[in-house]
Amino acid sequence: MLEEAGIRGPADVSSSSLAGLPKVGPQRAGRLLSAFIAATPAYEVAELIVPAGVEARVAGRAVDLLGPAAPRLLRDDPWRLLSIHGVSPGDADRVARAAIPGVTRDDARRARALVGWVLARQARDGHTVGARADVAASLAEFGAGDEQAAISAAVESAFVVETDDGLLGLARYAEAEDGIAQGIARLLATAEPIEANRRRSSVASLDEAQRAAVEAALSGGVTVLTGGPGTGKSRTVATLVALAEAAGRSVALAAPTGRAAKRLEELCESPASTLHRLLGAQPRQSGDGVTFDGGFARGEDWPLDEDVVVVDEASMLDVELADALLTACSDGTHLVFVGDAAQLPSIGPGRVLGDLIDSGSVAVTELTTLYRQAEGGTIARLATAVRGGSLAAVDDPTHEVVIVPARGSADAAHRVVQLVTDSIPRALGIPAEQVQVVTPVHRGPAGTQALNAALKARINPGTGKRRFDPGDRVVATANHMEAAPFGYANGEVGAVENVESDGTVTVLFASGPAEVKGKALADLLHGWAITVHRAQGSEFPAVVVVLPPEAGGLMSRPLVYTAMTRAQRHLSVVHAAGPAVARAVRQVGALPRRTRLIPMLHEYVHD
Repeated sequence: MLEEAGIRGPADVSSSSLAGLPKVGPQRAGRLLSAFIAATPAYEVAELIVPAGVEARVAGRAVDLLGPAAPRLLRDDPWRLLSIHGVSPGDADRVARAAIPGVTRDDARRARALVGWVLARQARDGHTVGARADVAASLAEFGAGDEQAAISAAVESAFVVETDDGLLGLARYAEAEDGIAQGIARLLATAEPIEANRRRSSVASLDEAQRAAVEAALSGGVTVLTGGPGTGKSRTVATLVALAEAAGRSVALAAPTGRAAKRLEELCESPASTLHRLLGAQPRQSGDGVTFDGGFARGEDWPLDEDVVVVDEASMLDVELADALLTACSDGTHLVFVGDAAQLPSIGPGRVLGDLIDSGSVAVTELTTLYRQAEGGTIARLATAVRGGSLAAVDDPTHEVVIVPARGSADAAHRVVQLVTDSIPRALGIPAEQVQVVTPVHRGPAGTQALNAALKARINPGTGKRRFDPGDRVVATANHMEAAPFGYANGEVGAVENVESDGTVTVLFASGPAEVKGKALADLLHGWAITVHRAQGSEFPAVVVVLPPEAGGLMSRPLVYTAMTRAQRHLSVVHAAGPAVARAVRQVGALPRRTRLIPMLHEYVHD
């Protein structure tokens, strides 16, 4: 068909040739030509990388990262590809051999890029810095020549920084930790006490620790409120908000996810939003549409207007989001971090909440008294035991918590489907659409992929003509704040309302409806079963936690604790991992993360 219109290659694409295609008039031809021109850099990158065995979809990511000049930049330095997640040194080497005849493995550009790639790989494990010796050892695996010279070249190029004590880090994370420490010091120095009526009845209902947390937040610039489920964090925050507003101060409430923000809004009876919306997450135009860039409208030049900013689920903050938040807070702002440091740390690098607590630089109040007893309290008691390092036996005649043993992954998967579609709705009256499955793994019979397929077949089989059907539960795997009309954040769980003929999917998230289309569809997955990391920051009426044998190596106390604390009214634990779970809860705390935030806080706050 294209050849009949005279289109045999990219040079043949024009308005007139496109207008020669069936059912393509002049207007549509113009739109098609504009889209083709916008996508030209991606096509050129694809021509460079695909013959070298690199997937074509990497081309779009390269243009998103490097801009329209991506083809030229990659021809000059093919190892820039290593800045793209999923590209291996072998991939970049093959492209380099094709693009630069006679290139050798000790090329300075290759060595420099490998340093960044090693540090980026460490960052995916949560580290913001790594020891110079460790980085050099990793470089030796790839034949980078003189490893020390490669590291020095990377530092000279300024995209890698080195500390006085021999730690290396990507500049973006070093700058973020520096920004957090400076921001904390600035707010501590500029915030004035808020004069509030501390005799209000709401204050009288708090215990001593809760009143201390409110007092600290009203008095100082940066404070932390932490504690496990059922200890009254929400009631403490609601009292703080009421006192601040009664004193005539404006308050902003925010959380990393829409569900957490909605819950915060209901508890405090004040508007709340996602952090990305509060900070004005900015889209940017890329080669073939709008992509979330990570930039924010609110910042030093346009700070937040509110006098008090409360951030819930602060354990989810990575260093870059925390830096953006601190930068956006005006001098004198009272910033309150609320979270549970025993949960999993952020998906992104850093351990902001843990470092703040451990640094001794800000006032920290930990709530320990367990109040959630009136509703049964079994979930809270079990979670408290896990938080302390023990897997307590469950004897609950109310069935708030049910332990379901299983023999292997296949049996576990069968029991999960049975619980969601039959047992929980029938015995407890909680409908299947309010039951969330949480698992540590993606693959295997009890991973997200297989469980979602099995649950969709039972709950909402659909027509089979499209990937999604109205009624499907879905989860977002990337931020898309540009999606009309409300946008959504990574980890949001919603329900499909409509699927249009062009593939556009309308999803109702906690923050409101959003149209998902184009490239964003690749970031949408079925969400009856989600990973523990994706579930963090959200709570559900009923949760089925499945612990299959293949999750043994991933098991840790924070993972088990985070999974269990997603449940509000009912928790079923499908246990197929044997003694690995109790051993992990007893012995395996949070995997250590190498960061520089604590010494930087000491430098800026204590000096």
